[in-house]
Amino acid sequence: MMVSVVAELKDGAARKITLEMLAEARRLADASGSGSVALIAPGALAAGEAERLASQGADRILHVEGESLQGYATEVYAAAVQAAVEASKPDAVFFGATSQGKDLAPRVAGRLRVGLASDCTGFEWRDGELTARRPIFAGKAFGRVAWSQARPRLATVRPNTFTPLPPDASRKAAVEKVPLPPITPRARVVGFEKSEGEMLDLTEANIIVSGGRAMQGPENFEILRKLCKVLGATLGASRAAVDAGWIDHSHQVGQTGKVVNPTVYFAVGISGAIQHLAGMSSSRTIVAINKDKDAPIFKIASYGIVGDLYQVVPALTEEFQKALQE
Repeated sequence: MMVSVVAELKDGAARKITLEMLAEARRLADASGSGSVALIAPGALAAGEAERLASQGADRILHVEGESLQGYATEVYAAAVQAAVEASKPDAVFFGATSQGKDLAPRVAGRLRVGLASDCTGFEWRDGELTARRPIFAGKAFGRVAWSQARPRLATVRPNTFTPLPPDASRKAAVEKVPLPPITPRARVVGFEKSEGEMLDLTEANIIVSGGRAMQGPENFEILRKLCKVLGATLGASRAAVDAGWIDHSHQVGQTGKVVNPTVYFAVGISGAIQHLAGMSSSRTIVAINKDKDAPIFKIASYGIVGDLYQVVPALTEEFQKALQE
């Protein structure tokens, strides 16, 4: 069995989700008895990155290069991944369930005319068949899905689900160049604008502090930013806060925003609408802060604080700051 992982690169280096997918691909390949792991890398690789990817599970690196791959563009990346898949003929291909992966995976599936399982949190290889586990009904239940006879099997993998393997410098991987098919994209990326300084993307963050309707205005999100700075967290928001224009849509968590899976999720002034729960209910620890003791968010919270967020959050920030200085 060969499992391919489509790398997400930033400045030539693999993002965390790539290493997580490599770990699960390695486990599945080893479970099959004679499997291998191929990494598909569209775009430039930083110096030493091929060796790092090999040390964390890759047996082969299929490198697709081209000037049009410098920034993510749907048409070009879809063509690049298709070329690498057709050249290597894997049994399964993993994409990150990120903004990029959710855009890219269905397009590649359409080009290859194969099935796609989305937002997967587990895989099992048994009797020559692969099945995937994925949340359904806004995370209230899990379903197991299988693919038809068409190959390869494509899946997007929820970030922060699997733990990257410890680097093993003895592992080596052959780097194979795959030519980019001739393509004239109808759109191209001319640049990126960063927001919120150096915060991690919501899908990669281990700690998220999210604010809801109770923030009452954009200026009050500064309270949450201070807590984020102390904890090294990423700032999130509910749809109500985004729709009100208090914060950019890139921070939205929920069914129409980003699905996150952090170690700790602070829900500040968020009532807990089902659409929001769909995006964060799989968080390992949920801390809810709300003055309404009957707010639905408390039903799924690991810890609940009933109180005024304008008093509770600054107090928490101060206490965390003291604890970290000790």
